Amino acid sequence: MTPPGPTPAAADASDERPAAGTRSTLADRVYARLKDELHDFLLIAGDRFNEVETAHRLGVSRTPLREALFRLRNEGFLEVESKAGWSVRQIDFDKLDELYDLRVVLELVSVERLCALAGAPPELIALREFWLAGPTERARDPLVVGQADEAFHGALVMAAGNREISRVHREVTERIRIVRRLDFTRAERIEATYDEHSAILQAIGSREAALAGQRLRQHIEHSRQAVHRITLHALQAARSRQARCMG
Repeated sequence: MTPPGPTPAAADASDERPAAGTRSTLADRVYARLKDELHDFLLIAGDRFNEVETAHRLGVSRTPLREALFRLRNEGFLEVESKAGWSVRQIDFDKLDELYDLRVVLELVSVERLCALAGAPPELIALREFWLAGPTERARDPLVVGQADEAFHGALVMAAGNREISRVHREVTERIRIVRRLDFTRAERIEATYDEHSAILQAIGSREAALAGQRLRQHIEHSRQAVHRITLHALQAARSRQARCMG
């Protein structure tokens, strides 16, 4: 079943200089590759690296690499110092908690608006088809469920019709994705997400705004607590893996 909702210093003179459009596309690919490595904890907090070695490892010149690195720095994933080079920033759990709080505010407002609508937006119909599936029809792949979960919350906000709230919500989603995707690495969290999403949709469908808001708040809080635990475990496992490789 397909997840519904919206789907996620100058370079050296020796660098190759492809056309601007090609360079931008290549920088996008490098950005996506590095972000996947951050999300999968192949690059972990405290890791240091330089541009020359990283460009060689990825098979690109430093021009698109730098575009990708500075984009990741602007998003808060990396730091750079003139002499020390690049490093992965420590995960700031206080900042993540603040972003989760903001997410709750944005989604609660959206749920209230949805419950006040006369009819069901098409986005909600698609969400019901996916999340109200029977136990044997539920997706089990963590990547699929993670993408579907992100699409679920994005679709709720989008269906409410406030474009500025949708824009801010997308920015928040992007900044917490590094830990949020870990919420679906365990089977019990996948089952809980299906159950909780179903309950939220049913409350919205019956126009019970207070109940829908309560269920939404509880669902996000369960996710917040889970990713705290799982992220700490993933970081410890990644550091142990690095130590074994170096040993």
